[in-house]
Amino acid sequence: MNNFLDFKGKTALVTGAAGAIGKGVAEGLAQCGARVFITDLKKEGVDAAMGELTAAGHDVAGLEADVTCEAQVKAVVDAAAAHFDNRIDILVNVAGIAGQNPVEAITEKEWDFIFAVNCKGTFFFVKHVVPLMKARKYGKIVNFSSQSGKNGSALLSHYSAAKGAVITFTQALAFEFAKDNIQVNCVCPGVTDNTGVWTFMSANYINNLHEAREDVVKKFAAKIPLGRLATVEDVVDTTVYLASSASDYITGQSLNISGGRLTL
Repeated sequence: MNNFLDFKGKTALVTGAAGAIGKGVAEGLAQCGARVFITDLKKEGVDAAMGELTAAGHDVAGLEADVTCEAQVKAVVDAAAAHFDNRIDILVNVAGIAGQNPVEAITEKEWDFIFAVNCKGTFFFVKHVVPLMKARKYGKIVNFSSQSGKNGSALLSHYSAAKGAVITFTQALAFEFAKDNIQVNCVCPGVTDNTGVWTFMSANYINNLHEAREDVVKKFAAKIPLGRLATVEDVVDTTVYLASSASDYITGQSLNISGGRLTL
C-alpha cells in the first residue's frame, strides 16, 4: 500500500496559521514531511507559530499579510515561491473571520469586511498560487467554509453567505483546474472547540443565554449525533487527507466535519 500521507518533497502554503486550526494544519503537513510557508495578519502571530513549529524540527518559514490586500497576498506567494524553488504544491486557505448580529443591525462595513476576509482573501491566494501549480500540472487546494455555509445560521447571515460563496467558488475552480491535475475541495466544520471562532460565538451565547460556558457547550453537543463538539485535530486530519494523494479522485467537494449534524 502507498504511504498516502507522505509529503516529502512537497511544499505547502497555509493561511490563518497563527490560529489554532491553521497552525494545526501547518504542523500536520510538516509532520508528514512537507515544507511549509505560513501567513497570518500580524507579525507577532506568524513569528510565534514559526517558533513553535521550528522548535519541533519542522522546515517552516512565514510572512505576515492582510488577506484582503492583493499586493500583500502576492508578496506572500512570491516569498513562498522563492523559499520553495518556485513551487507550491498545496494551498490551504484557513484565514477567515466570523460575525454575529441580527441582519437589521449589520452595517455595510461589517458585511463587506466579512466577505473580504472569507471570500476575497481565498480568491487572492488561489489567483496567485495556481500559476505555479499549473506549471507543474499538480496541485491541492483546500478552502475553508463552514456548516453555516451550507445551511445558514441565525444571527450569522453575513458569515453564512460568505461561507456559502466559498463552496461555490470551490466547485467552479474544480471544473476549471481539472485539466491541470489540480484538485480543489473545501471543508465545512461544525462547532469546533478551542478555536477563535467558537470563543467569539460562545461568548455571545453565554451573554445572551445567561448560562455558563459548559452549559452552552452541552446545548450544542446535544444536537450532534456523535455527542461532542469537533476538535481542532478532527479538522486538521480531514484537511491533511484532502491535501494528500489519498484524495486524488476527489475534487469540487465540500466535506462536512460535523459529527453527523447537518443543520445548525
